[in-house]
Amino acid sequence: MRPDLATCYGQERLPRYTSYPTAPHFSAAFGHVTYAEWLKALPRQASASLYLHVPFCRSMCWYCGCHTTVAKRDGPIAVYESALRCEIDQVVRRIGRRMKVEHIHFGGGTPTIMAPESFADLIGLIRHSFFVTPSAEVAVEIDPRTLSSRMIEALALGGVNRASLGVQSFDPKVQRAINRAQSFEQTEAAAKGLRRSGILGINLDLIYGLPHQTVESCLDTVARCLELRPDRFSVFGYAHVPSFKKHQQKIQEEWLPDSFERHEQTSAIAGALVEAGYVQIGLDHFALPEDAMARALKAGTLRRNFQGYTTDQSSVLLGFGASAIGRLPQGFVQNEVAVPAYSQAVAQGRLATARGYRLNDDDRLRAEIIERIMCDFAVDLARVCARHGFAPDTMLQSASRLRDLVSDGIVELDGLALAVPADSRFLVRSVAAAFDAHLDRSQRLHSRAV
Repeated sequence: MRPDLATCYGQERLPRYTSYPTAPHFSAAFGHVTYAEWLKALPRQASASLYLHVPFCRSMCWYCGCHTTVAKRDGPIAVYESALRCEIDQVVRRIGRRMKVEHIHFGGGTPTIMAPESFADLIGLIRHSFFVTPSAEVAVEIDPRTLSSRMIEALALGGVNRASLGVQSFDPKVQRAINRAQSFEQTEAAAKGLRRSGILGINLDLIYGLPHQTVESCLDTVARCLELRPDRFSVFGYAHVPSFKKHQQKIQEEWLPDSFERHEQTSAIAGALVEAGYVQIGLDHFALPEDAMARALKAGTLRRNFQGYTTDQSSVLLGFGASAIGRLPQGFVQNEVAVPAYSQAVAQGRLATARGYRLNDDDRLRAEIIERIMCDFAVDLARVCARHGFAPDTMLQSASRLRDLVSDGIVELDGLALAVPADSRFLVRSVAAAFDAHLDRSQRLHSRAV
C-alpha cells in the first residue's frame, strides 16, 4: 500500500454501504402509516427475506457497534420475544397472505440467548405465517461462549442451516482490552456441536484494528480458525465511534492501530485465507470455492444487504424487532431502536416503525452503481444508467470525487467502464462514496475507510 494513499484516504469516515442511502438519512416523516401502505402494496408474486433482531447479550463487548443491551435475567428477553411474535402477526395481517421466504437471518445481540423452547415457538410461528421454501437459508448469529447443547438441538429442529460464530480475536491481550474472553476450545466445541446436529454451514467472524492487535496476532487467530475449516469468514474492521457508542470509551485511542497498520492486518488475513484455499468476496468476506457465495461472485449475482455480502436476490426484506431495518420496493423502514419504545408500539397494536426513506429514481441508480462497485470492484456505467434511464455522462460529472481517485490511480476509467485495481481495493468504500449524493451530511457516524 502506498503510504500517501493511506494518509489521504484512510482517515475518511465512510459508510460500509450495506444500503443506499444509509440509515442516518432515514426520516421520521416515514412511520408506521407509510409502512402499512407499503406492505399492502407488495406485489403478489414477490418473495421476501426476513431479519429478526434480538438485542440482548449476557455481557457487553466494548468494541460492539450493534444495537444491544446486557440482560442478566431471562424475564426481559421473554417479554421481548412476545412482542416479536406480535409484530410478526401485525405485519402478516397487513400483507394479507403468506409470502414466499428464501432467506431468514437472526441477528443481534445474541439470538441464542433465547430459551430453546422460545426459539422453537418463534421459528414455528415464522413457518406458519410465511411459506418458507425447503431450500431456504436459515442463519443465526451465535456467541460460542454461551451456546448450549439444548439450543443446538432447537436450532437444528427449527431448520437452521447456517451459523455465524463470533470469534474476533484469540489473542488474550486483545480479548482483555475488548472485554471478551473466549477460548479456541469454546469455539471448536460450538462448531463441532453444530455440525453433529446437521448444521453444516459455518461462518467465523473476525475483526481487525482492535486494541493491541498486531499482524502476528491476527495470523495466529486465522491459523486456529483454519483448523475448524468453516465455509465462510467475515473480516470486519473495528469502527471506533465512542461518541455514538458510549461503551467504546473504555477503549483508549492510543491502543488502536493506525490506518497503515490496519491495512497491514487486513492484508495479512486476506493473504492467509486465500493461501488456504478461500475465495475473497468483495471487501471483507471469504468463502470456499464450492460455497454459494463464491458461486454468486463468479456468476455476477453477488448482492449486498445489512448483513454484508449475500446471495439473497429478493427485493423485499422484512425486519422484525427493535432497530430492525426493512427494505421494500418503495424504500427503507426502521423500527424503534429502544426496546421499551418498540414493545410499547407493538402493545398498542401498531407497527413499530420509527423512521424510513422513500427512494427516488436517482437513489435507485446510485444504489445499483454502489452495490456493483462494492461487490465486483467494477461497474459498467453505460449499462446501469441505461437500465435506469439516465445519461452516464451526467452521472460521471456529478461524481466530483472521482477525478481525484482516477488521478491517484485508485480507479481506472475506460470510457464509461469503471474498475478498481487489485492494489487499491482496500479503498473500495472511497470509490463507492464518489457516487453518494448524501455523504457529507453523515460522515461523523461512520468508520474509517481503512
